[in-house]
Amino acid sequence: MRNGDSGIREAPGLAGAPAAPAGLRIACILGGQAETDCGPPAVAHWFDELAGERGDIALRVLDLADYDLPVRYPEHPTAQMSSFTAELAWAEGFVVVTPECNRSFPAQLKHAIDMGYDEWHAKPVGFVSYGFGCDGVRAVEHLRSVFTELHTVTVRDSVGIDLRFTDEKFPAGGSLYSDGLVRAAGALLDQLTWWGLALREARAARPYVA
Repeated sequence: MRNGDSGIREAPGLAGAPAAPAGLRIACILGGQAETDCGPPAVAHWFDELAGERGDIALRVLDLADYDLPVRYPEHPTAQMSSFTAELAWAEGFVVVTPECNRSFPAQLKHAIDMGYDEWHAKPVGFVSYGFGCDGVRAVEHLRSVFTELHTVTVRDSVGIDLRFTDEKFPAGGSLYSDGLVRAAGALLDQLTWWGLALREARAARPYVA
């Protein structure tokens, strides 16, 4: 973990305020690192700000660059593993922000996903993907297969961003991505919230059987 950062950031508009009782707890997982991914981290911050404008979710950002996860699964979980999986357990739904690299998603993202198992069960997952000359759809399709194995529900709509057609000055210039991308993000969050609340009620009514 870098500079003592907990790896958790509250979405704008939610910091310091308790989530509403009905608010859905969402973990936004950043699957790329600035040193190795195919695009800038501004994509994640853009989505974070959009999510923060809503009043029906409580969002935490988990940046994988802030976690020192072991290369091999140890006999006993490390403190970093326990911290990460505790956040997965806290969440009632997930948004994975990923670049497309070599027609798939980054290795560090797969490694982090594999740190959990029960923590993923019977929860919804949405995707925001990006790349240069592509919108990351191939990364998302591969991730859908991975998350099916973990007993999640992946929502239909996703957000795909071709970085060639975005404002390179974002977010410092204060510009936004296209209205179409904003609408796509809204649809993703609407579906994620619907499934998240439905599955919350289902888990409360009866334990999920994997």
